[in-house]
This record gives sequence, structure tokens and C-alpha cells, in this order.
Amino acid sequence: MSSETINFHWSCKHTWKRSAKNTAWCLMGCAIGDLGTILFFQLTKIPFPVLGIMTLAIINGLITSITLETIILLKQKLNFSKAFKTALGMSFLSMVSMEIAMNVTDVILTGGAVLNWWVVPIMLIAGFLTPWPYNYWRLKKYNIACH
Repeated sequence: MSSETINFHWSCKHTWKRSAKNTAWCLMGCAIGDLGTILFFQLTKIPFPVLGIMTLAIINGLITSITLETIILLKQKLNFSKAFKTALGMSFLSMVSMEIAMNVTDVILTGGAVLNWWVVPIMLIAGFLTPWPYNYWRLKKYNIACH
């Protein structure tokens, strides 16, 4: 075992706090595209299969999250190429797990592609909690974060 493996632990409050902040930014980006897509179909009543709506919601959530994270990184003085690659590469697994957790929660609780006052907070909590340990691990082990 390397010394890095031996020194890794899950009890660093500073890392949990920083990874929570990073996860919250990611959640905001994902939620904008995801919930916006579901709301669009809910309000317009366009006939589209639930699986299709959920797939579009995931794709749009990924796009808005990458966009938001790229903007955050641009404000930290990275050039566009570096900011985009960082946003795409460092947190893509986190974003995908977040999106899947949010949409599976929606499907389990409402049948899918339905937003109402009680399901959205539960979706957001599931979306936050799912990738948070992974984000902590990446930050603690590799000091890699997207912001």
C-alpha cells in the first residue's frame, strides 16, 4: 500500500465542507436543465413517452451543469478550452450519478416526468447525496475539484 492510500480517511470536516459546496454547484447546474425539461413537458402537455422526457432531462441537466461549471471556471481566470475540459472531465461521473438519482427518485415517487411541491426537494436531496462521497474522495485523494 502506498502512503497516500494509508493516509486517506473520511473524517476531514474541511474536505466534506468543500466537497459539499462543489456538489451543490453541480446540483444547481443539473437541476436547471433537468427540472426545466420536465416542467416544459408538464406545462405544454406535449405527448412524449416518460422515458423520452427523462432521457432529455438527463441530457439537458448535463449540458446546463457543464455550462455553469465552465462559467464558474472562466470567472476563476481559466481560458475557455481549459475551463470546458475541466468542467467536462472532472465531474462528469458525479453529474451522471446525480442525474440518474434525481430521475429514478422522480420515477419511483410519481411515475416519472412529474414535478410537484413535495417531489422536487426529495429529488434534489437524492441528487446531492448520491455523488457527494465520490466528490469528497476525489478531492481528498487527488485534490481534484471542479471549482
